[in-house]
Amino acid sequence: MRQILSPRGNVRVKQYHCHNWFKPYDHGDDNSRRDEPRLPAHSWRRVVPTYHFSITPHLCSRAPVLDRHSECDGTSLMPVVRVSMAICLCLSLGCQLPNVTPVATSSLTDSRMPATSVLQRTPAVESGVQTVAYAQPGDAPLPELAIEAETIMPAPHPACDAPWDGDLSLEQLEEIALATNPSLTEARARVSAARGKWVQVGLYPNTELGYSGQQLSSHGLAEQQGVYIAQEVVRGHKLKLNRAVADQEVLKAEQLAFAQEQRVLTDVRLGYYDVLIAQRRMEVTQRLVAIAKDAYETAEALFKAAEVSQVDVIRGRGALQMAELLGKNATNLHQAAWTRLTAVLGTPGVPVQSLMGDVESIATQIDQNETLQRLLVESPEISAAVAEVERAQWAIDRAYAEPIPNIDVQAIIQSDNATGSTNGNLQVSMPIPWLNRNQGGIREAESELVAAEHAVATVELSLQRRLATVYQRYANARNQVEDYSKADGILDNYRTTLEFVQRGYEGGEIAYLDLLTAQTTFSQTNLAYIEALGDLWAATVEIEGLLLKDSLDARTP
Repeated sequence: MRQILSPRGNVRVKQYHCHNWFKPYDHGDDNSRRDEPRLPAHSWRRVVPTYHFSITPHLCSRAPVLDRHSECDGTSLMPVVRVSMAICLCLSLGCQLPNVTPVATSSLTDSRMPATSVLQRTPAVESGVQTVAYAQPGDAPLPELAIEAETIMPAPHPACDAPWDGDLSLEQLEEIALATNPSLTEARARVSAARGKWVQVGLYPNTELGYSGQQLSSHGLAEQQGVYIAQEVVRGHKLKLNRAVADQEVLKAEQLAFAQEQRVLTDVRLGYYDVLIAQRRMEVTQRLVAIAKDAYETAEALFKAAEVSQVDVIRGRGALQMAELLGKNATNLHQAAWTRLTAVLGTPGVPVQSLMGDVESIATQIDQNETLQRLLVESPEISAAVAEVERAQWAIDRAYAEPIPNIDVQAIIQSDNATGSTNGNLQVSMPIPWLNRNQGGIREAESELVAAEHAVATVELSLQRRLATVYQRYANARNQVEDYSKADGILDNYRTTLEFVQRGYEGGEIAYLDLLTAQTTFSQTNLAYIEALGDLWAATVEIEGLLLKDSLDARTP
């Protein structure tokens, strides 16, 4: 063994050159070892293999030390080791997760990677998606959501927070739904979870601090005790790539949350017009009951005057009963429509309230081609699909970075009772990526990119197909409403016919069967007009709501 004094004067480097793993202690007459504790003759000590270097910091003095007749021995370092062990134990037992409160931001610009990052994504597959029409990183902020994405609050109590006094408007119903619909809180929670994942995947691995003990069964004669610190060095920009992938997941979650908000608003508007149509149906059936009742009373009066037969009275009674049945059905429909509306509002069990609004004010004409182009540009479904494409492209870069090995660095300082010295060791290791080069992960990432790109085209075709169905309903309902409601239209003609027939029957010129036919036709015509109004508003609301509805049934992927 050769001891070499370092230029700093306070570190000794001991170089061992030995061809045996174990050798007996030499208890010769060397005066340099006279004061050392002597081990039994049968004792053996482990010798470090050839060309192993041990860097030993001299902790007791800065003066050059060339031998082991120093004031620093194994016992002098034991308090330091024990204190270090106690600190390590306290840190391990007392460590708790910090209570971090994320700061809400209006966009992801502040929380994403710095603009000076050298990372640039290179798509593995050429994408045919025109991303200029959709929200991308660095573009304008996403549409402002009604509830802050970082605010997860329970729904307010409807009896305390909702304005249930008087007639309700559509704007009031929308405000109630945005505040109390649980699916919106669920969507915001998913956004918050995605942002939490963004934070987590970019955090550096924790430093390890621990205790090291060797030869512990030597009864203190050859023990080596100390503390070590270890750190994993992440290479290949893996953490930044993790956040680049998670960044697109956050964007996708935000677009899905916006889509859910639009579904809720669409459902509220559908429910609003559904209740208005039910109210209008109740009004019409009440007028029909009044008309049938008046005809029945006229038939009874004419029968008493012996001007008509009893058959006319029986027919009149049956017509009145049919009209009353229509009124009962209209009441049930109104109750069901209100129940569906309050479910969307997130306030079930609220008593029926009257709504303000006019269902006969027809909106402007909607063009199918313009609507399709608007859908392709503004639909959050497409924006979410494009975000998935971006995520898949970053995932490919992350998959290629996975085989780049990380470096594990471990440093240890320990006391050696056998030599009476203090040793320091440094260990650096890294895996050799020659068997596992993440071949399967790369293939998976590239396949996911292909699937994501085709998913965008699938969503576009789905929107086109759904729009064709809804627009057909819209066009048919609009034609019916216009033909029913225009001057000299269907309603005017049947109303005029009923008036003539009623006067003729009262004058004894027309038979009761003709009056009954006129009443039935007028009733069916009015109910058909109301149904057409309902179909028109339903189709209009769906188109204006980007074909997003069924908020309580839609599940976030």
